[in-house]
Amino acid sequence: MSSYKVLIPQDIAEEGKEYLRERGYEIKMGSGSSIEEIKNDIVECDAVLIRTAPLPAEVLEAGEKLKVIARHGVGVDNIDIDKATELGIYVTNAPESNSNTVAEIALGLIIALARNIIASDRATRTGDFNFRNRQIGIDLEGKTLGILGIGKIGRRLSLKAYHGLSMKVIGYDPFLKKEDFPEIIERIEDRDILFSKSDFVSIHIPSTPETKKSIGMREFKLMKPTSYFINIARGDLVVEEDLAVALREGFIKGSAVDVYEKEPPPENHPFFSLNNIILTPHNAALTKECMIRMAVQAAQGIDEVLSGKIPTWPANEPKK
Repeated sequence: MSSYKVLIPQDIAEEGKEYLRERGYEIKMGSGSSIEEIKNDIVECDAVLIRTAPLPAEVLEAGEKLKVIARHGVGVDNIDIDKATELGIYVTNAPESNSNTVAEIALGLIIALARNIIASDRATRTGDFNFRNRQIGIDLEGKTLGILGIGKIGRRLSLKAYHGLSMKVIGYDPFLKKEDFPEIIERIEDRDILFSKSDFVSIHIPSTPETKKSIGMREFKLMKPTSYFINIARGDLVVEEDLAVALREGFIKGSAVDVYEKEPPPENHPFFSLNNIILTPHNAALTKECMIRMAVQAAQGIDEVLSGKIPTWPANEPKK
């Protein structure tokens, strides 16, 4: 049986913890998710199963016994990958865990925007039944959905929109060969065209130095004034003030956002004063079933590394 210790700073589904216990690992629940708290907790640990808490270089250096970091989910932008690689620490994630779950909420937000569901609810509760005649929704059949990033989530979303709602789907992904594009997605070679042709733009790309702040006023001005923008990927991909201006000035009709540059967003965030944006608290992947998958797949990555195996889902190649 193992004598390794696993730090879990933010609680996970019981199934993930049980996966580790059954294999002999000692679990240490963290005292908090701040940098200082994790630095203190990580000292004697061989692994950390991390959700959204930050793991900068100073934390990794404090983990003198650290051999593996397992991300509870897909994005690893809260982890200093370069430092982990330099220190010989594996980083794993759970890329099979949330693609369908996130695609489902993306589709739900598209429907909510098209049919004014949130605004209709608010109006009805205040007795404004005539709202039904002032804000008329739109059909989704035949509308164009532009997907930026044709990875696991983008592909799932395209299937649901095309087969379920009879939408036309176009996509842009410079890292995907033409022959690897799904048949139902029209491949767009110019990113600007995706923004200008779409009735709905949904972004599904990772946060990297190249993609941060890559969507701003220029892109919003390319979009139709009747179009909608959806971001359930990462908050720092978008210049948030530009999106707020685009919504306020009518460059686009509406938006739905689940992620923010700073989380939680500050009380004076410009989105809060707008009524043509749907806001959710970074919970696109937080269903009961998905939380179990993320926990178990992250635990699997820890077990694989600590038992001397090559992990199924490595996010780096650590130096020996």
